[in-house]
Amino acid sequence: MAPNIDREAEHIKEKARKDLLALLENVRGKKNLVFSRDLPGIIGLFVGFSTLKEYGVEKVFVLENGNTDSSQRNIIYVVNGEDPATVQAVAGQVKQLQKNGNVEHEVTIAWVPRRTLVSNKILEDEGVLGDVNIQELQILFLPLENDLLSLELSNSFQDLYLHGDKSPIYLASRALMQIQQRHGLFPRILGKGHNARQLANLLVRARKELDADEANTPYTTMPSTSIESLVVIDRDVDFATPLLTQLTYEGLIEELNGIKHNKAEIDSSLLGAAGQSRPSGAGLATAPSTQPSRPTLKQAVQLDSTDPLYHQLRSVNFALIGPLLNKVARRLQTDFEGRHKAQEINELRDFVNKLPTYKEEHKSLALHTNLADDMTKHTRSEPFNRSLEVQQNIAAGTDPIYQHDTMDELLSRDVPLPTILRLLCLESTISGGLRTKDLDTFKRAILHAHGHQHLLTLSRLEKMQLLQPRTSASALLLPVGGGSTITSTSTTGTKTNYGYLRKELSMIIEEYNEQDPDDISYVYSGYAPLSVRIVQCILQKSYLQHLHKSPLPLTPSSTGWSGFEDILKSAKGPTFNVVQKPTDEKASKAKNALVGSGGWKYVFVMFLGGITFAEVAALRFVGRKLEEGGQRRKIVICTTGMVSGRSIMEGVIEKKGLGSGIKVDSGAQV
Repeated sequence: MAPNIDREAEHIKEKARKDLLALLENVRGKKNLVFSRDLPGIIGLFVGFSTLKEYGVEKVFVLENGNTDSSQRNIIYVVNGEDPATVQAVAGQVKQLQKNGNVEHEVTIAWVPRRTLVSNKILEDEGVLGDVNIQELQILFLPLENDLLSLELSNSFQDLYLHGDKSPIYLASRALMQIQQRHGLFPRILGKGHNARQLANLLVRARKELDADEANTPYTTMPSTSIESLVVIDRDVDFATPLLTQLTYEGLIEELNGIKHNKAEIDSSLLGAAGQSRPSGAGLATAPSTQPSRPTLKQAVQLDSTDPLYHQLRSVNFALIGPLLNKVARRLQTDFEGRHKAQEINELRDFVNKLPTYKEEHKSLALHTNLADDMTKHTRSEPFNRSLEVQQNIAAGTDPIYQHDTMDELLSRDVPLPTILRLLCLESTISGGLRTKDLDTFKRAILHAHGHQHLLTLSRLEKMQLLQPRTSASALLLPVGGGSTITSTSTTGTKTNYGYLRKELSMIIEEYNEQDPDDISYVYSGYAPLSVRIVQCILQKSYLQHLHKSPLPLTPSSTGWSGFEDILKSAKGPTFNVVQKPTDEKASKAKNALVGSGGWKYVFVMFLGGITFAEVAALRFVGRKLEEGGQRRKIVICTTGMVSGRSIMEGVIEKKGLGSGIKVDSGAQV
């Protein structure tokens, strides 16, 4: 019987759990477990510390400063094999354990998500390769929700666009191949962008390799009957969207506090009783620590569908959070007061049975009320609103030169550097660069205000093509769709023409209903993310036709990119459509006849380089509209990781000050 695609998220989580526990079970006796710094949150998505204890884990450590307890004979390192610095740290700790000599250690290293030649070479150079047991723990996609699968690569944006490291593309191809091996080939692979094209090529190549393998399964020889297509979007097709401030509840939490592995670090003063009674998730936060406890101002709060109210709040525009929480509070009060009306024993028993639910909802309501109140103080501040005004004016296509006075003012008022850089990068991305004179002026002001170490920051932004001067040659890099009969791959420019696409795809919606939105633009209060509009070019052709002022070349049988080929030439990178045909046509037709065509079809949408929570909300909105329109389609969102303007700037801003290590004559440091 074919696997049920409805339970794919559950299967992925259970497989990761079984693989980790099998690794622990293979090492007999008590053991210490050491994670690299990026893994505890990821592991916490599918297994808790209490379960690890059942498999003999005595203590859990984070890999840093040689802090591993050497009292246990068995030590297991579960670390990121993609990072050379992490591998070097593991080698150093193994050598230190060997020197201690009190206990003869049995060391196992499990590389996540794969073993690499670089990791082998480092261990060999350090002389420890033959002294350890090497294993591979394939943790690829992990479900953040049932409809959201993430590789949880926190640096995928920087890897792809700053360092030129294509590892996220390869890992994405392996994760998607696992889905194909369970459910059948993606019948159609559509995408936009250079990295998206590379991912499609890897999937086609992997399919050919499986065809040549005698051990291949029926699912890899014919298209899936439950999956309609895979849509791949390269993040650099739409750099502007993550630079804008997200205005959904979940997106704004990410902007102000940060959300990592479904957890947000919230000021403990906002939690009160709710924080003490609500667990911070099923992760490893409860593991015993070898460090002395210290008072902290932040507390991890789980933000996912296990929260009884969060699924109602997460995708709502923040302007509506207050009324929505008030409505929930009134409902809870009415339900709770209903106990006085209970006359019969059965009614009282029903109320008692509902008490745990009432308590959970009440705790959740207290948490989100306090959190929303604290966020409101920030959203009502003048710097926030001035910055938001500049963002929306630039996104709407007004002359960005008229925004420079406001940006100068924000810079002189000591607004945080990430805010200023986001505004400059947004203008550069949407307008095809800044005037050279204006860019030089802003650079000098930033260096004087924040230090000359930010020469490195500015250089990184330029390398990522987020901050560039506008020259006469820039116009040649901005493609304009229409007319050409040449294939889209050969007519694409090296930048996205937001001015043209803003009009052709109706990316700015002047009037929209906040209470009952009918367009994805509500997630940015009037701006429709280009990335999601591109997905709508496949899934909601008639709706975009309705928004478009002139008729598009659409027919009832239009599929793929049909009708939007010329328009999408104005977005960066190639547009492609790959059809995967079955190895045996007759067997495929027989299978389709048996299954029929009345079931739900799944569309997988893969974002390379990261996706924002606002875009996730927009895609969920598209999915609801498809269902309301009678289309039996469901969207499964896949990504290399979550991204936002905050996380992008954190990844590029230079943290060290110049001169921090320069010594003067007296031996003192400057």
